[in-house]
Amino acid sequence: MLKLHLAEGLVGVSGVSIPIGNSKESKESPGSTWPKDIIALEPGETAWDVVLKKIKELSDSPSLSLSLSWRDCRHAFMVADLDVLASRHQVFRQALPRVSPFYVVKCNSSPWMLRVLAALGTSFDCSSQGELEQVLDLGVAPSRIVYANACKPVSHIRFASLHGVKLLVFNSEEELIKVAQHHPGARLVLWWTQDSDSIFPLSSKFGARLEVCEHLLESARDLGLAVVGTSFHVGSRCQTPRNFMKAIVDCRRVFEMGSSIGHDMSLLDIRGGFSREEGSDPEFEEVAGVINAALAQDFPEGSGVEVIAEPGRFYATFVCTTAVNIIAKKAVLEPRGRRKLLYYLNDGHYGTFRIFPRESEPRMPIMVKELSPKLSLFPCTLFGPTCDAFDKLFLKEVQLPELDVGDWLVFPFMGAYTSVLSSTFSGLSPTSICYAVGPELRSLLETTP
Repeated sequence: MLKLHLAEGLVGVSGVSIPIGNSKESKESPGSTWPKDIIALEPGETAWDVVLKKIKELSDSPSLSLSLSWRDCRHAFMVADLDVLASRHQVFRQALPRVSPFYVVKCNSSPWMLRVLAALGTSFDCSSQGELEQVLDLGVAPSRIVYANACKPVSHIRFASLHGVKLLVFNSEEELIKVAQHHPGARLVLWWTQDSDSIFPLSSKFGARLEVCEHLLESARDLGLAVVGTSFHVGSRCQTPRNFMKAIVDCRRVFEMGSSIGHDMSLLDIRGGFSREEGSDPEFEEVAGVINAALAQDFPEGSGVEVIAEPGRFYATFVCTTAVNIIAKKAVLEPRGRRKLLYYLNDGHYGTFRIFPRESEPRMPIMVKELSPKLSLFPCTLFGPTCDAFDKLFLKEVQLPELDVGDWLVFPFMGAYTSVLSSTFSGLSPTSICYAVGPELRSLLETTP
């Protein structure tokens, strides 16, 4: 019987073993009109059951199952747990009750992800005309959208104006000139950046320096534009929660600048940087506590200031799980007799793993195979399926036992900046996605237009 075996180094769940043969079967209701990529979970069933069931289906075979042609049918796939998405929304709202979330569409723009969030009342952060169209087509009101790209093409600004999307972000005089010409009725938010302690800093490309904010506010006034608030970004996956407190204090200064210049400052956008991968610090609860304390001090309830945020990774990361198959392998004998293994997978850098070379440490996969607990581990490189030598999942090696062609590796926490970045390079199809949804959320979606 196949089992899930966890590779050493995955934080928090070491030693978990799940028999695939006992996974529950997902069923569609008779006469269901739901798309085939939606899997209705029975009470007590989880998306993990869907992953295991799909692997079992692809691993079962007739008597000639080990033929090479059959092995080629073991396509990589992704399972998105929409109930987890709803749960992340609930966690965010409970931890930050004063903050209205505007989900970052570019993080994962799956239509079903957006549909669930729209049904839950979430607002949206869009960065292009295409994303504006996608969200507006769901019936989301323009007032629930912030056009959060500080560098916008003129045609996209005109589209926002035509469709009533008024909340726009800016960080330069040049952007103000474009908005004045093509969307003079916009409600503008000045974006400045404080991201020195983030894993993925943004300040090299976006955000104004704090010392130029007053000049930009004056320029907006002189152009007849209304600045309604300010926005800061501590950077993606900020490692120092206190940076939020300092940034909120500085936002108070920007509010005072804007008010003295004549702007009606009524909106504070704390953007993102909340996400924490499994086992990393600081925890979201600590971040939320710092934010709530800073808001109470500098923007207390009753001050007339609306507070919004733009979470992306926090919502999407835990939603998706990716399963990949080993399509080839090679053993290499290195100097001093060290044996190294090269595994070639049917998804890689040009698919759902494109973001991961930016990370300092590789993700450890779950191995779907019955293994002895005393197996030797080898340094392994995980390559993708293309002929590009750079097509590897991670820059560093991982420690894994010797596996076989046809074995499965499962990567959890694959919902953020994965499928949205995949391509058809080398003639390969994007990894397929199916969506698991429980009874309560399914009922909500069925009653939502």
